[in-house]
This record gives sequence, structure tokens and C-alpha cells, in this order.
Amino acid sequence: MSKGVLLVNLGSPKSTDPKDVKKYLGEFLMDERVIDVPYAARALLVKGIILNTRPKQSAKAYSKIWWEEGSPLIVLTERLQKKVQTHTELPVEIAMRYGTPSIMEGLQKLHDQGVDDVMLLPLYPQHAMATTETILVLAEELRAQHFPSMKITNVPAFYNKESYSNVLAESIGEHLKDLDYEHLLFSYHGVPERHIRKSDVTKLHCKIDGSCCSAGSKAHEFCYRHQCYETTRKVGQYLNLEPGTFSTSFQSRLGFDPWLQPYTDRTIERMGKEGFKKMAIVTPAFVSDCLETLEEIAMEGEEIFHEAGGEEFTTIPCLNDRDDWAAVIGGWIKEWEEAATIVA
Repeated sequence: MSKGVLLVNLGSPKSTDPKDVKKYLGEFLMDERVIDVPYAARALLVKGIILNTRPKQSAKAYSKIWWEEGSPLIVLTERLQKKVQTHTELPVEIAMRYGTPSIMEGLQKLHDQGVDDVMLLPLYPQHAMATTETILVLAEELRAQHFPSMKITNVPAFYNKESYSNVLAESIGEHLKDLDYEHLLFSYHGVPERHIRKSDVTKLHCKIDGSCCSAGSKAHEFCYRHQCYETTRKVGQYLNLEPGTFSTSFQSRLGFDPWLQPYTDRTIERMGKEGFKKMAIVTPAFVSDCLETLEEIAMEGEEIFHEAGGEEFTTIPCLNDRDDWAAVIGGWIKEWEEAATIVA
């Protein structure tokens, strides 16, 4: 079989034009794994309310972070692909779950190169319904419908792979090395609490009570909350961070249902009011900087901190296209090749 690799990220509007933003938001928010309510209720919420109010606001936010080359997330993913390609002779393509290039386009490009065995790598360290799961489900639907002879090997959440956590810790450590800071906040993208319970394969373990994530369970394989806290723990351990000098929070909540807490914006505000003057923040749910990191955290977060009395607010970049991160992915590709060879 001829092998190839598909790197899949979240996606981005085509431009900062409100029409393009509306199209992108429509595709994103109508995904049943993002807003997991019955179709009629989801359509009423998204098409009847959100898409009539949010596109202009989001377009302004995107315009603040847009690069001359285009969407930062798309550009950074393209740069990463080029570096990963230097570590393997297999064809490496990229795709986005929403927007372009689509997963269909990515699979088609590989198919056109004769690839019938695909390593599918969702660029999300932690598993979640609205990220990894929706990518895998759509990719399988497209494979079955358009490429029935193609085999897809899905790479699971890699939050606990030493090669990943080490390069993440190295990246964070480099930015902290000469930085005078009082607290490091690990901010992860939030999800509704019900998503955690829905992903619990045991249907009994996940109570989101502060202790279930630290107690061993099969549920952890798909528990986003556990995987976020474990990411923080592993980085803290690698960097020998003192207890109390770092913590975990969750950003980007939508709607009125309970989402994972503590909330990032309220945590930043609380720290400023409690007298913290210098804080750093990192966003390990993302491997590529995007709207949620460049605007929501680096701009809005800093504003919240300053208004609450804080002085120095440092945002640590995502892994983006770091050479060592590209090398890690290259190593995973080699492991996949060798494992397949052994099996064959």
C-alpha cells in the first residue's frame, strides 16, 4: 500500500469579510458535535440568532489578528506541513475541519498521488467531541463514500506522549527563562460539562467534582478535562514549577449551560484584583496560534488583567512551526511506517 499523511486543524474563515466569517461560523456551529442539541434547536440558535449577530463582531476580531499572508492558523499549519515534509518521503497534506482546504480536498490530494493508506493526525493534543471526534467521524464518512479502498489510521490524542509534552515544556521553558513572573496560567479551550459526561465510556466515572480526573479510569482515554489537567501536570513536572505558581483554566465559553471551570477571563481578573502584577499564560489546547490565542487571550486577556490592576501580561506562543515540533511529528510518521512494515 502507498502511504501518506494528513494533518488536520480546526479551520478559519476565507477572509475577514463578514460574509466569509458568517459562512465559516455556520459550518462550525451547525456541527452536531460542537453544539450538541437536536437539529431544530441548533438551527434556531445558530441560523436564527448567532449568524444574525455574531459575524460582524467576529469579523472585527479576525481583522485584528489577520496576517498579510492570510489567516494565522492556516499560514502556521502550512509552515508546519512544509517542515514535517522534510522529515519524511511520504506525501504530507493539510486539511481543515471547517473551511478550506477541506478534509475532502486533503484526502483527494493524497488519493491523486496514489495514496491508499493514510495516517490521519488531528492537530489537537487532547480528545474532545468538538475537535478530534468530529474530524475522525467526518473523515470516515468521506472515506466510505469517496475512497472505499483507502485505509485510514487515526492518531489518538497525544497529550500524554513524552515527545509532545517534552517539546511543549521546552517551548514554555524558553519563554519563561528570562521572564519575571508571579504565576503561569494554562488556559485550555472550554467545552460544556455535558460533553465530558457524554464522552465517559464508563457512564459512571466523570462527575467533574475535582477528584475524578485524578483517579484512574478507562474514562480518561476520552476525557478532555483529565487530559488538560494531565498536560499541565506533565509540563509542571518537567519544568520543576513550584506548586501554587501555576494553574489551569478554560476559555471561550458559549451560551448559558455550565462549561468547564474555572473560567480563564474570571481567573485573570481575580488574579489582578488579588494583587498579582506579573503573569504569563499559555494555551496548550492549540498547537497553532489563532483567534482564540491571538485576540481572546493576548488582547482581551491582557486588557482584563490591566483593568484589574495587573501590570505585565505575557502570552506564550503555541508550538506553531517550531523545528522540534515538526521533528516530533516526523518521528510519529516514522514509527507508523515501521509498525506497518513489521505487521506486513
